[in-house]
Amino acid sequence: MLVLAALAYVLARFTSWPFALAIALAVFALMIALDAVLLQGEVQIERIVPPRLSLARRDVFTYEIVNRANTERRIALVEAPAERLAIDLAEARAVLPPRARATVTLGVVPRERGRTALRSYHARILSRLGIVELRRAFRAPVALRVLPDLSALDRSGDLVARTKLIESGLRRLRRRGTGGEFASLREYTPDDSFRSIDWKASARRGKPMVAQYEVERAQQIVVAIDAGRLMSARLGDRRKLDYAVAAALAIAAMARLAADRVGVVAFAGTVLARVAPGSGTEHSAKLADVLSDLEPRFEEADYERAFLEIEHSLRRRSLVVLFTDLFDPVASSTVLGAAKLLTTRHLVLVVLMNDAAIAQALRRTPRESDDAYRAAVAATLADERARAVAALRERGILVVDVPAAELTIALLDAYVDVKTRGLL
Repeated sequence: MLVLAALAYVLARFTSWPFALAIALAVFALMIALDAVLLQGEVQIERIVPPRLSLARRDVFTYEIVNRANTERRIALVEAPAERLAIDLAEARAVLPPRARATVTLGVVPRERGRTALRSYHARILSRLGIVELRRAFRAPVALRVLPDLSALDRSGDLVARTKLIESGLRRLRRRGTGGEFASLREYTPDDSFRSIDWKASARRGKPMVAQYEVERAQQIVVAIDAGRLMSARLGDRRKLDYAVAAALAIAAMARLAADRVGVVAFAGTVLARVAPGSGTEHSAKLADVLSDLEPRFEEADYERAFLEIEHSLRRRSLVVLFTDLFDPVASSTVLGAAKLLTTRHLVLVVLMNDAAIAQALRRTPRESDDAYRAAVAATLADERARAVAALRERGILVVDVPAAELTIALLDAYVDVKTRGLL
């Protein structure tokens, strides 16, 4: 524009201003036409979406650009906003020589689990002179599903190795007497209980014999997930329910390797989802499908109704893994009261997540009145939680109470402990 203004100024010294301005505008129009002509030529852009997206795990959308024109192309790409996804706002830029191709990426971080969709992406193709810009919208809807983050499994060690640990523990837990699966017979020793004698086998052998049993390997696990208001709170970049879902899928994967049958009951005010205990690849896929779409509800969880349904549906002793929170005395007393429905026949494991904000408030030295009030509230909450955990353990309920980031590993360790000690 400065060059055209200078041209009009020079021409105005030799002719009239209107004529000089007309010539300058005509030159500008020719430049626009030339710039538009230089944009001619096909440009192909294809978006490649990752096969799976995991919650809070950074990934990228890849764009393959092919310049079929005989001139250079400068291209800038942006992605339309999508629900549940945080997509980079900065443009992905590329400069393509004639008849060339390039690849650019845009970062994306899933913020919530569940189903979502990409709508479109947009390209700006800049001309050589920078006067004309071609804008194109690519309507390319893609259905996506944000899955739970199972990266903790990678940090927890080989699941196969942990399963071998369970197997070795079960071999050490051969029991004498009744119960479990029959393993073998052996001669009676003075250290054996008189009740452990198998009289039929002794009559056949003509000497006292003792039957040995080992812990039953194929056992049942029911994962009960509280999807009420207490699990909707966020710890960092995720909700408590997100941590619970990831840990539930982890223990289901390990139980499958250990030949255990796994079921799921998700509940809030009512039972939201239920999968009967089972095994196999298709069953595992069904569990993942149900849990991946589980969303919290802002309502009080009805523990008694959920526990009654679990009790009525189980015919044999099972391990019930309950994911919940004991944030206030009301919730604690409700869980304690309803737990009586399960503890008489089943082994119950309650899984809790520590709130890092409470621990941080307790560790920080108060410097102002607000810090002192915050520490007092944190101390009260921590004390109420400690009393609730102690009450659970007094009733024979196992408890895992760790920071949310350590939940999956701690739960897998607790499961290994239950199996190797023969608690179930």
